[in-house]
Amino acid sequence: MTSFPKELTDKFTNTPTPFYYYDLELLDSTLRSMNKEAGRYGYVVHYALKANADRTILDRIMASGLGADCVSGNEVTRAAESGFASDRIVFAGVGKSDEEILTGLENNIHSFNCESIQELKVIDELAGATNKIAPVALRLNPNVSANTHKYITTGLEENKFGINQWELETIIEKLKTLRNIRLIGLHFHIGSQITDLTAFKSLCIKINEFQQWFRMHRIEIPNLNVGGGLGIDYHEPDKHSIVDFASFFRLFHDFLDVYPGQKVHFELGRAVVAQCGTLISKVLYIKNGVNTNFMILDAGMTELIRPALYQAYHKIENISNSGGESERYDVVGPICESSDCFGKAQLLPVTKRGDLIAIRSTGAYGEVMSSNYNLREKVKAYYSSDFLSSSKKEKPLSSSEY
Repeated sequence: MTSFPKELTDKFTNTPTPFYYYDLELLDSTLRSMNKEAGRYGYVVHYALKANADRTILDRIMASGLGADCVSGNEVTRAAESGFASDRIVFAGVGKSDEEILTGLENNIHSFNCESIQELKVIDELAGATNKIAPVALRLNPNVSANTHKYITTGLEENKFGINQWELETIIEKLKTLRNIRLIGLHFHIGSQITDLTAFKSLCIKINEFQQWFRMHRIEIPNLNVGGGLGIDYHEPDKHSIVDFASFFRLFHDFLDVYPGQKVHFELGRAVVAQCGTLISKVLYIKNGVNTNFMILDAGMTELIRPALYQAYHKIENISNSGGESERYDVVGPICESSDCFGKAQLLPVTKRGDLIAIRSTGAYGEVMSSNYNLREKVKAYYSSDFLSSSKKEKPLSSSEY
């Protein structure tokens, strides 16, 4: 059965494909749930713009009271333009350019999450040249496995991210000589699409050890940024449309040592926006193969690269025909690459040219990673409000309503 009502599917039929569709009501419900559970413990949540930087999506996230987690100078600019408070913008990234650092300084952001001694030196120099004091958090590598795909794990010593434990003595000595830097926190991030919460328990234990080291050296740490990485259910997007924020935040409350005056920060992206997004495509051709038939769509890896890049799974639905006999299809796109495939041997209702196909859970790392490869045009985004009558159009809620 398709999860899209017929009246909505009928409206999709008259909309040029492919396109991204965002369910704003689900986004609002997700934000309310997250804020409720984070609020129990006074946690600060920054939304990771790298997951989805669509302006309409950002408007609603900003209105909910979240901060912004940025990994480029342009993301810092987008966050500021979207109304995120400067003192709730954090800037991470292993390779910040001088221009990007200056963008952060100009916007008076909450902190630079720094990943090397050399980066600290550069930020100090640039801050001095602009008569500013740069707030920094040290991104420490906890050497904790996230038990996720090797391309999206970030917390191991073999990864390019973060400062290793054996560098700490040198870092602290160097900080004493940097006059235009103020240490305000520690930052951690172990990976993405983490569904085994025990990985976060391991992170908490490691953070507690780091905290003890800094306390032994009489260094006050006012902010702990534990990163993000909370995964979603790609297989059952309707059954688990909102992740279990209660268990996630409760785990940190139970296992993370938080000292008086400390604030705990999170950087969540996928868990906020993934399930509200769907890539809608149209079947161009059904091509008979040797072992399976090919369902050739007008969307490709230019609109959703995750399956080609990570061998990631996305649920695929025929929303024009949800019943009757089924066949197996390799669901592929039109791009001139053999890796342009959304799913192998997918069991779907018998499909014909012109049927609409929904590729689910694409609100994160879908539109934001799209490209013009093969000189394809970037496709449009539509929102649930676009398909409602004017009297029912959804408006962003006020911060108090979230």
